[in-house]
Amino acid sequence: MDRILYTYFRSSAAYRVRIALNLKGLEATQIPVHLVRDGGEHLKPEYKAINPQGLVPVFGEDGMRVSQSLAILEYLEEKYPATPLLPSALADRAYVRQLALVIACEIHPINNLRVLKYLTGTLGVADAAKSDWIKHWIAQGFEALEAEITAAGRAGGFCFGDTPTLADCCLVPQIFNARRFEVDLSPYPTLVAIDERCAALPAFQQAHPSAQADAQ
Repeated sequence: MDRILYTYFRSSAAYRVRIALNLKGLEATQIPVHLVRDGGEHLKPEYKAINPQGLVPVFGEDGMRVSQSLAILEYLEEKYPATPLLPSALADRAYVRQLALVIACEIHPINNLRVLKYLTGTLGVADAAKSDWIKHWIAQGFEALEAEITAAGRAGGFCFGDTPTLADCCLVPQIFNARRFEVDLSPYPTLVAIDERCAALPAFQQAHPSAQADAQ
């Protein structure tokens, strides 16, 4: 089967999908789409024909193609259920999706590259103010996640239970971003501990930005 993943090594959304593929033991041919080089390869007509949004990732197999990382994760979960990334109970699945969506819909989008470029380019926001923007929204989101996971009492070694779920696929890339932007993580010991446990697993190690061919 010819699976393909249009990806960028530092894209949080693509990072999530790489983790999920690894956890499920699925191979995919990675096609790098550089978001900075030559004005951004994702903005070229050739890539816009693949994804009109001009975003990564895009996943394809069997003649189908799907974008948006959470849609890809749900597709993988439904098609390849042998290594589940969602719990068996309905309420638990909703809880895991809730955690994933806090990151994918509330934290990540307003710190995405295109948002930051608009802040500094079109609106003329200074770099220091941009840094404050990034740290503010990540901290606000992490504060809520830390409180939610701690209060819920459903975490084991990971966001939910003792095996990684969709929530961990989303959390780890966001913590990578937080470290990259020098966010103080000391107020979030639960999140940091989960990230450290994930970092010990080959599926997460192999998906790390530094391990990607286009990181060179």
